[in-house]
Amino acid sequence: MKTFDDIGDVRGKKILVRTDFDVPMTAEGVIGEEFRILRQRPLIEELITRGARVLLVAHASEIPAFGRVLPTLASLLGVEIFFCKDLDAVASFWSGEESVALLENIRSFPGEEANDIEFARQLVVGCDVYINNDFAVSHRAHASVVRLPELIDSYAGPLLIEETEHLSSVMSAPRAGKIIFMGGAKAGTKIPVIKNLIDGADAVVVGGMLANGLLKELGIDIGTSRVDATIHELIDGLDVHHPNLIFPKDFVTDEGANMDIGSDSEEIFAQLTHGAKLIVWNGPFGKFEDSRFMHGTEVIARAIAESGAKTIIGGGDTIAAVHQLGLLDSFTFISTGGGAMLALLAGEQLPGLKALGYYHD
Repeated sequence: MKTFDDIGDVRGKKILVRTDFDVPMTAEGVIGEEFRILRQRPLIEELITRGARVLLVAHASEIPAFGRVLPTLASLLGVEIFFCKDLDAVASFWSGEESVALLENIRSFPGEEANDIEFARQLVVGCDVYINNDFAVSHRAHASVVRLPELIDSYAGPLLIEETEHLSSVMSAPRAGKIIFMGGAKAGTKIPVIKNLIDGADAVVVGGMLANGLLKELGIDIGTSRVDATIHELIDGLDVHHPNLIFPKDFVTDEGANMDIGSDSEEIFAQLTHGAKLIVWNGPFGKFEDSRFMHGTEVIARAIAESGAKTIIGGGDTIAAVHQLGLLDSFTFISTGGGAMLALLAGEQLPGLKALGYYHD
């Protein structure tokens, strides 16, 4: 995989960067959480400093268009941004003198999610180099992720490399002292991680809606708690009685539903971090958006942060929770990838990494 360090002199080159602006945004242009955007700033600054011209390509899930958030994006990145509402505007950018441009939400173009090679060809007209610096979208076989490396000189950006190295190290790390915390919902992406890591870790601790579903499969009454409708099929091949699989012992409930882990579970889970060498965490342990059910996630977050272990956390809700707690700077590494992080930890080959030559047959 060619990395950013291999790129050489970029002065005067026209570089398309697949970047990550998929953060909470409102139609009024308010950005709710800035972490992913700020993580992109160092690469953009370096490319500009070295004399390159940069076209940013990104998507946002919560709004169809970037127009109203453009001033905030420019402020966060510390640059003036030429906005390209369509591909014709991209041609105008390349023929002009501006340093940085942003294309409209890439998912507003049908060819993106269709992984259309003709759309990809239109996208790279005028470009010299492609850099993927968006690990979080690298599990998607979309045109701006997997087609562009087929067409022009392509490199892995520094953030993509950093993410891949940290997460790959989880699989190769010794079992002793390795603790995995899995909470939240989306059992379809988290159970494969549990299956892949459970025999290579001292403990896999589960909470949130994920725990509800597994407890139900064990025949434990979970009241009116929400579960993934496909949980029975998802756990095929997983030994729910595995000694390394650790469940909550008690809960904070609301109208018969488990909404947070209880005090006994908090104590047990926090104790597991003592003496740990590597801790991976994805997904809150309660409905943290409601302050009544934030305590379990806070206890887990602080225990992991204070453990002295190498700590890797990720997932949008997890980042939002630790941001709310003022703990963003308390972990070894925070992954910008939610689904991509889980896919890599599950042992899957990520299409975006494959397109850059990361895997060898």
